[in-house]
Amino acid sequence: MNPIPILQAVALAVVAAVGLSGCAGNAQVQADRSASHQALVKLPRKNAEQRVAVAIYEVGSNLQELPPRGATEQFKTALVKSGQFRVVERAQLDRGVVREKQMNAAGQTSGSSAQQQLRGAEYIFQAEITELNGAAGTSSSGINIAGFQLGGASNQDELGLDVSIVDAATGDVVDAINVRKTLGGSAVSVGGIGALVNRVMAENGKSTSPYLPEVQHQSTRKDSFDAALREAIEESVRQLALRFDASAQAAR
Repeated sequence: MNPIPILQAVALAVVAAVGLSGCAGNAQVQADRSASHQALVKLPRKNAEQRVAVAIYEVGSNLQELPPRGATEQFKTALVKSGQFRVVERAQLDRGVVREKQMNAAGQTSGSSAQQQLRGAEYIFQAEITELNGAAGTSSSGINIAGFQLGGASNQDELGLDVSIVDAATGDVVDAINVRKTLGGSAVSVGGIGALVNRVMAENGKSTSPYLPEVQHQSTRKDSFDAALREAIEESVRQLALRFDASAQAAR
């Protein structure tokens, strides 16, 4: 029995497993190119007069294990990127606009921003992270050849986002949407290479050594929750834009 083809196959398996785990380390900073971003920016941009004034105060979460973190800013960014809405600031007023007006009122800045009213929102978006389905789908497989072990596993989680459209004048909830986003994960493990080498060498009459080093490798990859949440938010904003377009056309 020629041990060379077997050892070559083992080497290829190890290289493939290590290569898969190393892909994430080569990522570079770049502009968002996700499918949800592309779908959002492809919407025909409206001019200022066509845009409805909207606001979002805070994206909430009713799941203790999933704090919303920067979700409010992500939602606001998606609204602006869509080119469909006139977005008025509410969540960060105290950190910028109010301070600027106070300085203007005290005569510390030029212009008349202190005398100008803030633009009112016609609609308020209320968004909530409402679902987390951990391990919605799982699978695993492995192979063992004379002590050499190669295994892999994958899993899928789901998160859900609900958004209500509230009429700022009446408080009526005039519409609502919900979206779901799947998060994927995978794991690869390699072990028992030394055992396989010893086995092959012994079967071919070669001397073996108890000091032959054993090689173990394990890697995991999981989609970022923050990135998945951004994609869910972008898709929800795209759906909101389509709803507003449909309402505007029906009113004509």
